[in-house]
Amino acid sequence: MTDPSSTLRLRGLLAQIVAAPVTRTVALLALCSAYIQGPLTKIFDFPGAIAEMNHFGLQPAAAFAVFVIIFELTASAMVVSGFLRWAGALALSGFTLLATFIALRFWEMAPGMDRMMATNAFFEHLGLAGAFIIVAAIDLTKGTGK
Repeated sequence: MTDPSSTLRLRGLLAQIVAAPVTRTVALLALCSAYIQGPLTKIFDFPGAIAEMNHFGLQPAAAFAVFVIIFELTASAMVVSGFLRWAGALALSGFTLLATFIALRFWEMAPGMDRMMATNAFFEHLGLAGAFIIVAAIDLTKGTGK
């Protein structure tokens, strides 16, 4: 049987670690990592970014590529810095949902490995969108006792 006081001490220690500002910053960077890496890749391979926009039928491709780069970096900076974090998080959630339904249409694919991978990625992206909604909810309700 576990000693209740040791459980409380462990819980308190974990709360201190999880609630620490450095932990929060690292977690927010991890959450936004795809939205930081993606635009950096697009900047360093702009022809590839244009090809990606063309692949998904987004026209004018160059304008969409520039917009996506600016959007993802700006919204990520908002989430990580805390400046209107809720707005950046909701924007990235909506963007993720939209991009997921554009890029990961697994239901249109033939059965097989590609479909299975697209299905997994689709649901991983749904989870990511949900995580951004949780970030927004925490930011919007902090200090209200919720």
